[in-house]
Amino acid sequence: MVGAIVGDIVGSVYEWDNHKSVDFPFFVDRCFFTDDSIMTVAVADALLSLGERDLFDDDLVRGAVRAALVSYGRSYPDADYGSFFKEWIFAEEQLPYGSYGNGSAMRVSSTAYFASDLEGVLRLARLSAEVTHNHPEGIKGAEAVAGCIYLARTGADKGAIRSFVESSYYGVSFSLDDIRAEYVFDVSCQGSVPIAIRAFLEGDCFESVVRLAVSMGGDSDTIAAMAGSIAEAFYGVPVEFEVVALSRLDVWLRAVVKRFYQRVIV
Repeated sequence: MVGAIVGDIVGSVYEWDNHKSVDFPFFVDRCFFTDDSIMTVAVADALLSLGERDLFDDDLVRGAVRAALVSYGRSYPDADYGSFFKEWIFAEEQLPYGSYGNGSAMRVSSTAYFASDLEGVLRLARLSAEVTHNHPEGIKGAEAVAGCIYLARTGADKGAIRSFVESSYYGVSFSLDDIRAEYVFDVSCQGSVPIAIRAFLEGDCFESVVRLAVSMGGDSDTIAAMAGSIAEAFYGVPVEFEVVALSRLDVWLRAVVKRFYQRVIV
């Protein structure tokens, strides 16, 4: 989960000021956590609130995630949420609205640590997505990211992870260098999740993965959050990056992150 937060914070200053190169200041003073980190922590908090048996009850999982997203959204009302998601947060009744945006995939990382097999991880990813993003592409994006994280943290190599993605979700045989110049802002899962996964596949360490993700421009904080969440599971997060990222969170978000790592076996 810290990998997603690092990616979000590093990418935060480049979302509206795209930098089409891997050469950029990694953490700058004006970096900040965005809605991506807030909702990532919200999903983790929801899962932490459930007992081990409760995690097998679809309705309980959906209910916990829904409640957490609303609570966090209302507690951080000025974050840069998408317009439909913000309406959902403050609605009298929270019904899924058919989104295929990448919000389902950027917040999903913790689900990969609350199940003991790939099938269970994909189920939790689907449940966490469909409270808002019940479009097939919204669910697909969340499952793809969570599945990559699970495989990475359980020892799969990049070839196996790529095969998983290409067999069930997206083609990722392209090169980032070949599409970087033409790639534009795209908040759909299908337009951004493959970019994040490709950044992970091309990178050779945690930092290079995040740099590649940001270098694509577009929705840079979210792409970097998704790529960073996978890279954490594969490479780990350098301690110095974790320290800086956590220092940018407020005390409430930091406390949930701490509880998450105390409970899960990374």
